[in-house]
Amino acid sequence: MNTALLLGVDIGTSSSKGVLVTDAGEVRAQAHRPHRTSTPRPGWVEHDAGSVWWADFTGIVRELVDAAGDRPLAGLGVSGIGPCVLPADGDGRPLRPAILYGVDTRATAEIDELTAELGADAVLQRCGMTLTTQAVGPKLRWLARHEPDVFAATRKLLMASSYLVHRLTGRYVLDHHSASQSAPLYDLPWQDWHPSWAAQVAPGLELPELVWPTEVAGRVNAAAAAETGLPEGLPVTAGTIDAWAEATSVGVREPGDVMVMYGTTMFLVQLVDEVRPHPALWGTVATLPGSYSVAAGMATSGAVTDWLRELTGGEFAALVAEAAGVPAGSRGLLLLPYFAGERTPIFDPDARGMLAGLTTTHGRAEIYRAALEGTAYGVRHNLAAMADAGGDVGRLVAVGGGTQGDLWTQIVSDVTGSPQDVCEQTVGAAFGDAMLAGLATNAAADVWSWNPTARRLAPDPERHERYDAFYRHYRELYESTKDIAHFLAAEQHAAAQVSR
Repeated sequence: MNTALLLGVDIGTSSSKGVLVTDAGEVRAQAHRPHRTSTPRPGWVEHDAGSVWWADFTGIVRELVDAAGDRPLAGLGVSGIGPCVLPADGDGRPLRPAILYGVDTRATAEIDELTAELGADAVLQRCGMTLTTQAVGPKLRWLARHEPDVFAATRKLLMASSYLVHRLTGRYVLDHHSASQSAPLYDLPWQDWHPSWAAQVAPGLELPELVWPTEVAGRVNAAAAAETGLPEGLPVTAGTIDAWAEATSVGVREPGDVMVMYGTTMFLVQLVDEVRPHPALWGTVATLPGSYSVAAGMATSGAVTDWLRELTGGEFAALVAEAAGVPAGSRGLLLLPYFAGERTPIFDPDARGMLAGLTTTHGRAEIYRAALEGTAYGVRHNLAAMADAGGDVGRLVAVGGGTQGDLWTQIVSDVTGSPQDVCEQTVGAAFGDAMLAGLATNAAADVWSWNPTARRLAPDPERHERYDAFYRHYRELYESTKDIAHFLAAEQHAAAQVSR
C-alpha cells in the first residue's frame, strides 16, 4: 500500500529548497534552486516575484512531483523570507519587485516619522517590537511617498508564502505569524489587524484574511495545477516566514527552546510563555495557535563568509579547513559583521563592517575565522537580549547550511558557553513546511517524532574563557566607532546618489 507523501517548499534569500517526505518524516527527495537578490541602490534589497519566487517554486515542485511517481500527495506546505512588501493589483499580479525584510533599509525616514506619530512605547506594547527596518508599515509609507502610482494601484499586500498560496489557490490570506511581523499593522495581544493604525499607515489597502500556519488555506486550482504539475485539489497550508518553519523543523515548540539558524543571515527564534515586548527584539506569535516567540536577526552572517570566498577565490571546504587550524581569537583579529547595517539587538542600518587588528602576517585563514567568530559574538549579544526580555534561554538547536562541518557551530558554542543540539535532518524550513502540512491535513500521526537529535556540541571551557575578553571588546568596538561608521555610511549613500 502506498502511503501519501507531503511536500514542503521554502523561498530563501539566496536559494529556494523543496523536500518530499513520507508521513513518518522520511525524506524521499530534495530539490534546490539558487538565485540572487537585486540591489538596485545601496540599502535596497529586492526579489522579482515571478522570475525568482514562482520560477523557483514551479521548477522545484515539478522535480519533486516526478520523484513521487505514482504515490499520492497529501498536502503542500510553503514558507518564504519575510516580512516582505510585495504590492499587487486586484488579481494578485505584482506591481513591482518585492521589498525584502530587514536587510532592506530604504525606509529609515519613515521609521522615525511613524515612531513619532504613534509613540515608541505604544508601538512596542501593541506590536511586540519597535519600528525598524524589519517593519512593513514604514515600507508601505515609503512606497506611497516615492512610488505613488504603484501604491495607488495596490490592492493586495503579499509576502513570499502568501504570494505562492494566492497563485496556487486564489485565496488572499496571510498567516498570523507573518502578520505579527507587519508592525504597526497587527495588534499582538489581540492577534488581529489593528484597523485604525492600518488605515493611518496604508489608507485604502485591503489587508488579507488571517489564518494559522497549521491551517489549510485552500486547494490547488486548475490553472496552478497545469503550471506546476501538482494535482488539482491538493491542500495547501497558509504558509509562514521561513525562520519559523525552520524552528518547527527541529522541534522548537516549548518555552525556552531556541533555534539558531546558520544561513545567509543569522536568525534566532525563542519560544516564550507569553507576550514579552523588548525594544531590542521582535516579539511575535509563533507557528502554533496560542504560542509566542521572541526573535533576533543579524543582517549578514553567511553573506560575509560568501563575500570572503569570492574575494579570495577560495572554496568553502578549503577556507573552513584553513580556519580550523587557526587558534581561538584569529591571532588577534576582531570583526564586526555589520556589512549591511545590523538588525537586532542594535537596530542600526548605518552600522558598518569592521576588521580590527590587521597586520601583514594575517592571511585569509585568520580573516575567515574572524568572520565566523564575529557572527558568534553577535549570537551571544542577541542571547543576552533574550535573557533580558525575561524568557529563560534553555535548549539551543542549530539548523541550516552553516551546521555542516561543525566549525562554525562549535565556535558559537565556545563563544556563548552554551551547548547546541544538531538534529538528524538539517533540510531546514522546507522540512518544517512538510511538518506543518502534516499537521494541517492530519496526514501524519506524530510530526514531532520526525527529527530527533543526532549530536550535541559542547563548549570548550578554555576557549570560552578566551572568547570572553574578545566579546567584551566586540561590544566596545561598535560603541567606540559608531560615529565613524555613520559618517562612512553617509558618504556611501551620497556616492550612490551621484552615480544614479
